[in-house]
Amino acid sequence: MVAKETPARRKFLIRKKQKRRKKIKKLKEKYLRAKTKEEKEKIIEKILKIAPHYPIEEILKLNGSEK
Repeated sequence: MVAKETPARRKFLIRKKQKRRKKIKKLKEKYLRAKTKEEKEKIIEKILKIAPHYPIEEILKLNGSEK
């Protein structure tokens, strides 16, 4: 039998998820402002380090539609 998650643990996980989303949002904005290819690759690396299953194609579409 699996123990239920405690309210403190749940709160911790929610905060962690919020922080991750905020960080990704900030990195996406930075990506769109980036000029060089190397800079963009570094930012994508950071995003994947934070959230390995994040859909990078979404960011690339945003970049293409802006031009």
